[in-house]
Amino acid sequence: MFRNLFSRGQRPVDPAVDLDRALDDLELRAARDKASADWRAARDVIEAAGADWERRARRVSVLSDAAADDTWLDAWLVAAPDDPSAAVLLAATLAERAGRARGSAPASRTTREQFQGFAELSSQAAVAARRAIALAPHDPVPWIDVLWAMFPDGGSRQAEFHEAFTEARRRDPFNFGVHLAAVSFLCEKWYGSHEEMFGLARAAAAAAPPGTAATLLPLFAHFEYAMREFNWGTPTPEGVLSCRRYFQRPEVRQEYDACAAKWRAAGPPRHGDAMVCRNWLALAYSLSDRRDEAKAMFDEIGPYATSPVWAYFFGGVKHGFVHNWRWANGVR
Repeated sequence: MFRNLFSRGQRPVDPAVDLDRALDDLELRAARDKASADWRAARDVIEAAGADWERRARRVSVLSDAAADDTWLDAWLVAAPDDPSAAVLLAATLAERAGRARGSAPASRTTREQFQGFAELSSQAAVAARRAIALAPHDPVPWIDVLWAMFPDGGSRQAEFHEAFTEARRRDPFNFGVHLAAVSFLCEKWYGSHEEMFGLARAAAAAAPPGTAATLLPLFAHFEYAMREFNWGTPTPEGVLSCRRYFQRPEVRQEYDACAAKWRAAGPPRHGDAMVCRNWLALAYSLSDRRDEAKAMFDEIGPYATSPVWAYFFGGVKHGFVHNWRWANGVR
């Protein structure tokens, strides 16, 4: 939790930032910590999500980060080779390893060996995801890894990507993870254009029910656009200033305000990606020079810094979060 303010007139100290990908899902944190000794803890917390597909996807994603560095998933697969939850976690774990192999640097600073590792592990993730789909045909979560597995060579797989996206949406029409993968695929830095990216993000947000995370997809598209146009590569003070000017444009503010209003229209959001959405809004309000709104959003977030979009503009998630929290709270 953020530390409380001290006496009157004293400025707040920096926040106690929590970068754990499990965020405020305490049940998930506990299960992940137990999984090394007993894989059944991971199984139980995944299955406890039931048909809340976004929560299931988030839990699988967080557990894949832990499984990538441990052997408990191997033990689970030996004990229950046809368990759909184990199968989807294997796909996500291979996708996690693929992402690590590539790294987060732009293509110009990524080696041939990194690209090769990314491609090989993504191919393995795709095979594992297809098996998870065969074991649980109704589950949209393994389709997320099918989509991400096409990123190494997506330029030649546009039709295949569209088919997989359609299948995923048939199972969960407004799934956040599914749409985030698709919007990312269509952004200019991958295989699309600004126009295609915004087109998909806006169509999904317009169709999504109030309160769902998909209503905020146009905001993510604005982050991608600003980063690509004004702050590509290594963030610079000049680039950040240009991004701030972009987010202060009336038409940009109007669009993401409408998205935020729809996101809140169903009451306090409690879906699995609500904390990610709050981080997005805190960043948008900060870039737009809206101190009161930013502070209110940071107050909702507490210590849970998440989402790589902070790094788009400030070089790192923690630095970006703390830098803007300090501004919102009048520390700088």
